[in-house]
Amino acid sequence: MELTGRIIAVMPAQSGVSARTGNNWMSQDYVIEVPGQYPRKCLFRIFGEDRIKQFNIQQGEDLTVQFDIDAHEFNGRWFNDIRAYNVVRGQQPVAGAPMAGAPMAAPGMAQAAPFPPADGATAPFPPAQEPSAEGSADDLPF
Repeated sequence: MELTGRIIAVMPAQSGVSARTGNNWMSQDYVIEVPGQYPRKCLFRIFGEDRIKQFNIQQGEDLTVQFDIDAHEFNGRWFNDIRAYNVVRGQQPVAGAPMAGAPMAAPGMAQAAPFPPADGATAPFPPAQEPSAEGSADDLPF
Protein backbone atom coordinates (compact mmCIF):
# COMPACT_ATOMS: atom_id res chain seq x y z
CA MET A 1 0.00 0.00 0.00
CA GLU A 2 1.07 3.59 -0.31
CA LEU A 3 0.15 7.05 0.92
CA THR A 4 1.17 10.43 -0.49
CA GLY A 5 1.29 13.37 1.87
CA ARG A 6 3.36 15.58 4.15
CA ILE A 7 5.44 14.42 7.11
CA ILE A 8 4.06 16.26 10.15
CA ALA A 9 6.01 14.52 12.93
CA VAL A 10 9.34 12.73 13.27
CA MET A 11 9.63 10.72 16.48
CA PRO A 12 12.94 9.99 18.21
CA ALA A 13 14.75 6.88 17.02
CA GLN A 14 14.53 3.80 19.25
CA SER A 15 17.24 1.16 19.51
CA GLY A 16 18.16 -1.86 21.52
CA VAL A 17 19.53 -5.37 21.49
CA SER A 18 17.39 -8.33 20.47
CA ALA A 19 16.88 -10.72 23.39
CA ARG A 20 16.46 -13.60 20.96
CA THR A 21 19.44 -13.04 18.60
CA GLY A 22 21.66 -10.59 20.49
CA ASN A 23 21.81 -8.27 17.43
CA ASN A 24 21.43 -4.49 17.63
CA TRP A 25 18.26 -3.00 16.13
CA MET A 26 16.94 0.52 15.42
CA SER A 27 13.55 1.89 14.37
CA GLN A 28 11.98 5.31 13.95
CA ASP A 29 8.33 6.40 13.73
CA TYR A 30 6.90 9.14 11.50
CA VAL A 31 3.44 10.64 11.00
CA ILE A 32 2.24 11.42 7.47
CA GLU A 33 -0.82 13.58 6.75
CA VAL A 34 -2.78 12.81 3.58
CA PRO A 35 -4.50 15.95 2.21
CA GLY A 36 -8.18 16.13 1.35
CA GLN A 37 -11.45 17.54 2.58
CA TYR A 38 -10.90 15.53 5.77
CA PRO A 39 -7.10 15.11 6.11
CA ARG A 40 -6.00 11.71 7.41
CA LYS A 41 -2.94 10.92 9.47
CA CYS A 42 -1.01 7.68 9.65
CA LEU A 43 1.86 6.65 11.91
CA PHE A 44 4.39 4.40 10.18
CA ARG A 45 7.71 2.89 11.18
CA ILE A 46 11.03 2.40 9.42
CA PHE A 47 13.02 -0.51 10.78
CA GLY A 48 16.79 -0.71 10.41
CA GLU A 49 19.48 1.91 10.86
CA ASP A 50 20.57 1.62 7.21
CA ARG A 51 17.05 2.40 5.91
CA ILE A 52 16.55 5.26 8.37
CA LYS A 53 19.74 6.88 7.07
CA GLN A 54 18.96 6.02 3.43
CA PHE A 55 15.47 7.59 3.48
CA ASN A 56 16.53 10.56 5.66
CA ILE A 57 12.92 11.72 6.19
CA GLN A 58 12.53 15.29 7.47
CA GLN A 59 9.50 17.02 8.98
CA GLY A 60 7.56 19.07 6.39
CA GLU A 61 8.62 16.93 3.40
CA ASP A 62 6.05 15.90 0.78
CA LEU A 63 6.56 12.28 -0.24
CA THR A 64 4.98 8.94 -1.06
CA VAL A 65 5.47 6.15 1.46
CA GLN A 66 5.09 2.52 0.41
CA PHE A 67 4.39 0.21 3.32
CA ASP A 68 3.15 -3.18 4.52
CA ILE A 69 0.54 -3.64 7.24
CA ASP A 70 0.72 -6.50 9.71
CA ALA A 71 -0.58 -7.17 13.22
CA HIS A 72 0.85 -9.01 16.20
CA GLU A 73 -0.50 -10.22 19.52
CA PHE A 74 1.05 -9.36 22.88
CA ASN A 75 -0.49 -10.41 26.22
CA GLY A 76 -3.89 -11.04 24.67
CA ARG A 77 -4.05 -7.69 22.82
CA TRP A 78 -3.51 -7.07 19.11
CA PHE A 79 -1.43 -4.23 17.67
CA ASN A 80 -1.04 -2.97 14.10
CA ASP A 81 2.43 -2.61 12.63
CA ILE A 82 2.79 -0.32 9.59
CA ARG A 83 6.33 -0.68 8.21
CA ALA A 84 7.61 1.44 5.34
CA TYR A 85 9.82 -0.32 2.82
CA ASN A 86 10.25 2.51 0.29
CA VAL A 87 10.01 6.30 0.16
CA VAL A 88 9.53 8.21 -3.11
CA ARG A 89 10.19 11.94 -3.15
CA GLY A 90 8.77 14.51 -5.54
CA GLN A 91 5.41 12.89 -6.32
CA GLN A 92 2.36 15.10 -5.96
CA PRO A 93 -1.23 13.85 -6.16
CA VAL A 94 -2.56 14.25 -9.72
CA ALA A 95 -5.88 16.08 -10.11
CA GLY A 96 -8.60 13.61 -11.05
CA ALA A 97 -6.56 10.58 -9.97
CA PRO A 98 -7.82 8.45 -7.11
CA MET A 99 -6.24 9.32 -3.77
CA ALA A 100 -3.86 6.84 -2.23
CA GLY A 101 -5.75 4.30 -0.22
CA ALA A 102 -8.97 4.84 -2.19
CA PRO A 103 -10.56 1.72 -3.66
CA MET A 104 -9.90 1.25 -7.35
CA ALA A 105 -11.73 -0.82 -9.94
CA ALA A 106 -9.95 -3.93 -11.17
CA PRO A 107 -8.43 -3.66 -14.67
CA GLY A 108 -11.01 -4.30 -17.38
CA MET A 109 -13.99 -3.58 -15.12
CA ALA A 110 -16.29 -0.62 -15.62
CA GLN A 111 -16.20 1.93 -12.84
CA ALA A 112 -19.44 3.57 -11.72
CA ALA A 113 -19.62 7.32 -11.30
CA PRO A 114 -19.54 8.17 -7.57
CA PHE A 115 -22.01 11.06 -7.86
CA PRO A 116 -25.05 11.87 -10.04
CA PRO A 117 -24.52 14.13 -13.08
CA ALA A 118 -23.96 17.80 -12.23
CA ASP A 119 -26.93 19.00 -14.31
CA GLY A 120 -29.32 17.25 -11.90
CA ALA A 121 -30.50 14.71 -14.46
CA THR A 122 -31.07 11.32 -12.91
CA ALA A 123 -32.49 8.14 -14.34
CA PRO A 124 -35.45 6.66 -12.47
CA PHE A 125 -34.76 3.40 -10.71
CA PRO A 126 -36.02 0.98 -11.82
CA PRO A 127 -36.37 2.31 -15.37
CA ALA A 128 -39.93 3.30 -16.23
CA GLN A 129 -41.66 0.89 -18.60
CA GLU A 130 -44.23 1.89 -21.17
CA PRO A 131 -47.50 -0.08 -21.01
CA SER A 132 -47.84 -2.42 -23.95
CA ALA A 133 -50.83 -2.36 -26.27
CA GLU A 134 -51.43 -6.07 -25.56
CA GLY A 135 -52.45 -5.76 -21.95
CA SER A 136 -52.71 -3.52 -18.94
CA ALA A 137 -49.73 -1.85 -17.27
CA ASP A 138 -49.82 -4.28 -14.32
CA ASP A 139 -49.14 -7.45 -16.36
CA LEU A 140 -46.02 -9.26 -15.30
CA PRO A 141 -43.48 -9.93 -18.06
CA PHE A 142 -43.06 -13.62 -17.09
